[in-house]
Amino acid sequence: MAMFSNQADIFNKTHFVFRGDSIILQDGKLPDESVIKRCLEHQIASDWFSESDYNYSALLLEKDAPNPAGCKDMHLRDFFWQMRDSDEGKKIAALSARAKGLLHFRKNKRFCSICGGMLEDDKKFTARTCCKCGHQFFPQLEPAIIVLVSKGDEILLAQHLNRTHTFYSCIAGFVELGETIENAVVREIKEETGLDVKDVRYVASQSWPFPDQLMLAFRAEYAGGEIQIQKDEIRDAQFFARDDLPQTPPPGSVAWNLIHEKF
Repeated sequence: MAMFSNQADIFNKTHFVFRGDSIILQDGKLPDESVIKRCLEHQIASDWFSESDYNYSALLLEKDAPNPAGCKDMHLRDFFWQMRDSDEGKKIAALSARAKGLLHFRKNKRFCSICGGMLEDDKKFTARTCCKCGHQFFPQLEPAIIVLVSKGDEILLAQHLNRTHTFYSCIAGFVELGETIENAVVREIKEETGLDVKDVRYVASQSWPFPDQLMLAFRAEYAGGEIQIQKDEIRDAQFFARDDLPQTPPPGSVAWNLIHEKF
């Protein structure tokens, strides 16, 4: 159980300030209480809250708001990478993912889908409660699989069609109702590339708050078939030698960890 309050507590130990998919850093570190005060005083935050159980505050800056003096944006993925080398850093990264996910939850849960009433912060749980009918809404995760398929010394990578970038990455997709995560791995690979796989093995997980995913990473072995791409999803898919890879996702991403064997 945890309870969050619709206020930014400047006495908390840790403060997170976000804009879009970026985290705001003060001289390369998390901002101190002076930054929180300035954001609130100048009314450039669209939402803020604190969680006393976790001793942190979180603010979401308006899209076009200027950064406080001494502060710069860093993509949250890069922040995850920066925090990877220590246990304390990993804890901070996980907490930042929680904070970012809850800001998204609060932004999208303003009105009750049952009666249309206004939602307010629950007094007992990390949830929002309807002021009219009392229905509770809890944060929800969207489980997604991401898988690296091996064929001898080669790995399967795909260039996704509906992305702004052009690099090659692993096959990924959301888990559907009624299926196991292992079934989702087999289905996504078959749908997107036409290939069959075997020896599906869970590797690791990573919170991926873009906006609210839990990425479940797997490895699998090629079992048969010829590549036939799903043309409305995939631009290209090939097996690549590990020592001759195309451009891949940047460090800090789940795919990078899989491709470069960091899990």
